[in-house]
Amino acid sequence: MYVELRHLRAFTSVARHRSFSRASEELLITQPALSRTIAQLEDNLSVRLLDRSSRHVELTDTGAEFLMHVERVLATLDQALAVVSHRGTLRLGFSWLLPDPWAQQTVSRFEGNTGPSVALTRTDDPLQALRRRTVDIALVRGDVDAPRGARTVHLYDEPRIAVCSERCDLTRLGHLDWTDVQYWPLVVNTVSGTTGPWSWPVDQRPARIIETANYDEWLETVAANRGIGIVPEVAQRRTQHPALRFVPLTNAPPSPISLVHLPDAQGTLIRRFLEAAVLAATPE
Repeated sequence: MYVELRHLRAFTSVARHRSFSRASEELLITQPALSRTIAQLEDNLSVRLLDRSSRHVELTDTGAEFLMHVERVLATLDQALAVVSHRGTLRLGFSWLLPDPWAQQTVSRFEGNTGPSVALTRTDDPLQALRRRTVDIALVRGDVDAPRGARTVHLYDEPRIAVCSERCDLTRLGHLDWTDVQYWPLVVNTVSGTTGPWSWPVDQRPARIIETANYDEWLETVAANRGIGIVPEVAQRRTQHPALRFVPLTNAPPSPISLVHLPDAQGTLIRRFLEAAVLAATPE
């Protein structure tokens, strides 16, 4: 006998609903596919489990007895899977300031619906961490240079804002236009920053670039009045620094937020996390 788990779950669903159409909706498969699965089970067992007619589906005596055993087996299996699943962990890599409230909603929904926990891993280069398999999924802002074979899911776009030192002349202007950034020294996070000279055409790029290697270096360099910075607006809500001032930025292109993962890593957990992530990113 060759019986798979999908055969048993299909049989119990049809038996419970007494309907192929309702069972196919529950199992998210087509009705012809479900009928083939039940037929395979009966052929493999060499018994008739269901009596079918154009109006209803009933269990045979053998099918009713078989159902009792199958339900006990599936219940025991589901209990075992629940024990294991609650001990799992999905590692989410990020470089700075997880977007809110997306991150909180996604983690809460994933852990509540799935069971495993999310380990939040701060790293200067989430994509490099993904390549090294020290994280399972990476949150990336800006343009994505994903590893070969990786899959990218765009979530949404964040508006940008300018930031400068409290001693910077920019604080007196009230706002800054995207095309006027070229006239100011620009502090750039070369590893995980969302804005750099690559963000403008060659003839509109800032004349002076001050490079830093991570968010903290970038933050303190701007605070020291070495130049101005351009960041997603989340930084204004989440950054508490007495020496910084935020200035509205007009006509700036939005900054994309994406999730990147490798297709062969933690497939089921990543799929469930992506479902929660996309749902949290979708406006209600």
